[in-house]
Amino acid sequence: MNDPSGDNEPVTIAATTCSALSALDEPLPGTAATAPGYVCLEFPSGWGRDVLDGTALGPELAAELSARADAAGVRFMFIRRPGRDVVRATRTVLLARTEPGATWCERLEITHPAELLDIVPQVVAGPALGLGTPVGEPVVLVCAHGKRDQCCAVLGRPVAAALAAEFGDAVWECSHTGGHRFAPSMILLPTGYTYGRLDAAQSADAVRAATAGRVYLPGLRGRSTWDASGQVAEIVVRALTGADELDDFTVDEAAVPVVRHRDGRAWRVEMDKRDLPPRPASCGAAPKPVYPVVATRVTPIVGGFDRS
Repeated sequence: MNDPSGDNEPVTIAATTCSALSALDEPLPGTAATAPGYVCLEFPSGWGRDVLDGTALGPELAAELSARADAAGVRFMFIRRPGRDVVRATRTVLLARTEPGATWCERLEITHPAELLDIVPQVVAGPALGLGTPVGEPVVLVCAHGKRDQCCAVLGRPVAAALAAEFGDAVWECSHTGGHRFAPSMILLPTGYTYGRLDAAQSADAVRAATAGRVYLPGLRGRSTWDASGQVAEIVVRALTGADELDDFTVDEAAVPVVRHRDGRAWRVEMDKRDLPPRPASCGAAPKPVYPVVATRVTPIVGGFDRS
């Protein structure tokens, strides 16, 4: 793997980093951040540890954007072009909604981040806002947030560079995606399908699949539309059925999730929590136990009845 600084010296990740320790036994399904909508602001440099901690945007604007994003269930992120800082008079903004059957993505240009204050609450309120240009091809976000965790920068930036060489302006480096211990981490918009631990070649396969309207299962952490149990349920049913179109499934989120195919089939997916030994959620953090959600039983539902 190449050094993300660009000097082409080999880079190795120590066996004690958060991503290396997580890869030993922690499952990926169910680990995508839950976000029915995304607002991604081009901000080439000066990211803080948290994008809305006031470092980049100032405390007042950051606090207000954070409050509005939280209230709307929207994930606010910074994006930048791979490998370089590009300073322009305007900034690109990507807006996306992830709900199956109602996904959309728009790209627009703004001159100041404060313009987003009125936009953020509208992202998941309904159809595309019509504020910018519709984006038809998948948008690729690869976490490279080094101030958040070293694994994101060291593992993510080479993947972003490799993807940009093939997919061009569809690819962005992004801020924290949630779960740097799964680095390299990638989100595909507008669906919100989130991946972890994929190398550059596998990541390219995932992007090609999305471009063709399909879901790539290796490394899939989940669709960010759903909570952890819903993500696990969808993935296990996809693996069971082989159905791979982007919007094949919806999930009824409940104590026992129900996954529904658009052809009328449905499955009840029972869950349990696994208790894994403590490990750091981030490099340098104190070790904590991990409790991943896992599927224990999948039962087809026919005519409203379980077919156990």
